[in-house]
Formats: sequence, C-alpha cells, structure tokens
Amino acid sequence: MSHSTILPGECLLDSPRLHYLPDFLSAHQASDALTRFSHELDWQSPEIQVHGRRVRIPRQQVWMGDHPYRYSGQWFQPSPWHPLAMQLRQQIEQHLARVQPGRWRFNSLLLNRYRNGEQRMGWHSDNEAELGERPCIASISLGVARPLRFRWKDRSRAAFNVWLEHGSLLLMGPGIQQQLEHALLPRRIDGERINLTYRWVEG
Repeated sequence: MSHSTILPGECLLDSPRLHYLPDFLSAHQASDALTRFSHELDWQSPEIQVHGRRVRIPRQQVWMGDHPYRYSGQWFQPSPWHPLAMQLRQQIEQHLARVQPGRWRFNSLLLNRYRNGEQRMGWHSDNEAELGERPCIASISLGVARPLRFRWKDRSRAAFNVWLEHGSLLLMGPGIQQQLEHALLPRRIDGERINLTYRWVEG
C-alpha cells in the first residue's frame, strides 16, 4: 500500500478483508437517522480505566443490544434496542447475506457520538474476549465525514486513513482486529458525527 490515504472505493484490503460502501444509506435515510439518534437516545460519557486511573471518555456513547459488554475494565449494561437501530441491523444483515451468507450476524451495537472534531477515540482494536476469536464488525457513519486511521500492529505496512462519509458502511472482516488498530483522531472539523458499530457478543 503506497498511499497514506485510501479514497472511497469498495475493497480497501483483501486480506484481512476491509470493505467500504460510501452510499449504503440514502441521503434522506442517513439524515433522518442522525436526527433521531441525536434526540432519542440517552447519551452518556462514562469513566473508564486507563493506565490505572479513571478518566472520562472524550465523546458520548450508548451500548445497545442483548448482552453486557466489558470495555477498559468496566461492564456496560445494554439499553433496549431502538427501533431504528434494529431496522438498520436488519438492512445490513440482508445486504451481507447476498454477499457472504452466514458469516455476518449481530446482536449488539455500540453508538459513539462526536459533537465536534476535538472529540475522539484513541488507538485500539475491538478484540475483547466477548467478541470471539475473529470478530466481524459493521460500522455505519452519520453526519460530518471524518477519517478513521488504521495502523498495522507489526508496523509492516504504512498506516492509512479511510474517510467515513454520511450514510456509509465500513465492514471489518475476520482478522482486522487481530492485525490492525484504529483510531478517530482529533481534527479541525466542525459538525456532529454519530457512528454505529454492530457486532456479535458471546452470551
């Protein structure tokens, strides 16, 4: 990979598989979802354990689904499924069933809300034990476009950005969480962004 930024396309990485669909939702559907989630969810900014101390996360979030989830030494109890979140889950699963039958299924959802470009998510992999050995994660982005930064854990290849646009879907297939880390770094960008990451949590 010779470029530092990958332009919107479909297959960003083949092995492990990373796919980007820029127009998964229509403009109307995406804008309606952004408005509804902004106003209809109980957004929280919990404290988590980082390097032995308690810090408040620099964003807002909601954990939704069928099972609790452990992140940074803390258990999060799920909120009930929002009807629109369930509808989008079904839309993703139906789309993927035509492409890769049986592989993609989801019972939980983490929503993150970034009110401006200063709110962020640090470097991490979604590799908690509850997600299984080789998790598949589907991520819908709503609102202002921001780049998600990826880097290889062994630093064997160059880091790269994926610009996540309003209404887009990013698919992180088996092996992504084992081989790469990702982060939403601070940017001089105005506007709100909400990100939905669907995943399967072992009960």
